[in-house]
Amino acid sequence: MTNLLPPPQETPTLNLNGLEIFSALGRGSKGVVFLVKSETKHLALKVILKESIEKKNNRVSFEQRVLSRFDHPLFPHIHGVLETDKVVGYAIDYCPGRDLNSLKKKQSEGMFSVEIIRFYAAELVIALEYLHNQGIVYRDLKPDNVMIQENGHLMLVDFDLSTNLPPRTPSQPSPATTETVRDSTVTKKERFFQFSGLCNSGISPDDSESKSTELDSSGEKSNSFVGTEEYVAPEVITGTGHDFAVDWWSLGVVLYEMLYGTTPFKGLNRKETFFKILTKPPCLVGETTALRDLIRKLLEKDPNRRINVEGIKGHDFFSGLDWDAVVNVSRPPYIPVPEDNEISEIDVEKFVHEIFAKYNGDNNRSSSNMKGQDRVSNTLVDNNGNFLDF
Repeated sequence: MTNLLPPPQETPTLNLNGLEIFSALGRGSKGVVFLVKSETKHLALKVILKESIEKKNNRVSFEQRVLSRFDHPLFPHIHGVLETDKVVGYAIDYCPGRDLNSLKKKQSEGMFSVEIIRFYAAELVIALEYLHNQGIVYRDLKPDNVMIQENGHLMLVDFDLSTNLPPRTPSQPSPATTETVRDSTVTKKERFFQFSGLCNSGISPDDSESKSTELDSSGEKSNSFVGTEEYVAPEVITGTGHDFAVDWWSLGVVLYEMLYGTTPFKGLNRKETFFKILTKPPCLVGETTALRDLIRKLLEKDPNRRINVEGIKGHDFFSGLDWDAVVNVSRPPYIPVPEDNEISEIDVEKFVHEIFAKYNGDNNRSSSNMKGQDRVSNTLVDNNGNFLDF
């Protein structure tokens, strides 16, 4: 498979004892992120408990390998890796503006103006186009993974759910028109068990383990169930195979959320959310505008008809935009204010161990305490996204 990313650069080794630890920026099933300082700059250090990575070692190594190859202003640079007897980790650029979700909470009623949406949407399109041209499907676009750099520009982070597909070039048709590569022996009942298992489990879709992180070069689509449930595309839920088009769906969800302050398909539980994604059109309240039209085309349930990158960049919403100048804009809509950070007495290894222990305990309790109404019973999803009895 052709890979257009440059060869990985040699990554320096970090010494945990040589870092100043300020605070924990985020935590979850995929690791704990700390704000640290090396000899020269502040960094975001992602740390993972060693004993937890055996089953997802491919994901961890894939993310590190991808990070080491990025050469783009909207993507992080890996500044070093560390390993102790108990944890492994790596450091990337620290974004003092935190994430897009945090910025959304600062907006009036949690909604952005159209002009601000246009700027951030353009940067997200540029970032996704860069990934797709390298043959990488992001598969986890959501506000929590969109960081705001010191200069006000965006930065995409978290690539452990990403996967490789044959790179797309501008001369190719929309990738959604490629033929689905899938095992013809997969039956409807097997798909039911896959779908109902995801609905019944105590884990989120983004925690589900992909059977393979990287596809063979002959594969043009992936059949893995990955993503975050409110942002996941219909073809991921139905298991009919997915490709680069899933990222444009997720972009539509993000733009909808920026405009309306909420995601378009959120239900009371996972089953209802998936049902809405598969069957309900987005509720685009208000007069017809270029932004609402773009969102509607991004949230096209049929990936064969969903707007692609050429259609997006040529859409009226971006009329008059100089795409080559976007990442060089000197005054983006929001410039983070520098903060004074105090050093904290944090035992990183102990802290990470406690977080993973708590997360796994909560997961086990959630799985065993699922209520009956949250379960999918005697139903499956057909190729048209319909729930059927069997």
